[in-house]
Amino acid sequence: MSKLIPVEQFKTVVEHTPLISIDLIAMYQDKVLLGKRVNKPAFGFYFTTGGVVRKNESFKDAQKRIAKVELSISLNKDLKFLGVFEHFYDDSIFDGVSTHYVNHGYLLELEKELDDIPKDQHSEYKWFTIEELIQSDEVHKYVKDYFKNLNLKAGENK
Repeated sequence: MSKLIPVEQFKTVVEHTPLISIDLIAMYQDKVLLGKRVNKPAFGFYFTTGGVVRKNESFKDAQKRIAKVELSISLNKDLKFLGVFEHFYDDSIFDGVSTHYVNHGYLLELEKELDDIPKDQHSEYKWFTIEELIQSDEVHKYVKDYFKNLNLKAGENK
């Protein structure tokens, strides 16, 4: 497991390089689990769970870590890769610094609805139908892109 770099060094990384990240698009039946972001970027919007891939961490290990930390679940299956997406934000966790993610989207088909989900990254969670999330002003445009650009639908992804 890689160790985290000091905050000031991470600020330099965010300021000068794209970050490699993973989004887990968690679905159960015909609904998508989204959380309301408590941090920048995308503060206040409903968004997927996800995180940055750490140095010397494989994508599979990053998926497992993110699922455990953000959803309190243990991954025991391969996830469907949806593609690479670029996310550009005018802000970040650091004042005056923009963020550029090279984001890898993965479909996580759940076997049941989750409860008692950690609230470190999201203040609340909500299940959306695809139509609801596309129509909602509270759902971030980058989340909507997974469904608009890929025509992602529950049950058709196996």
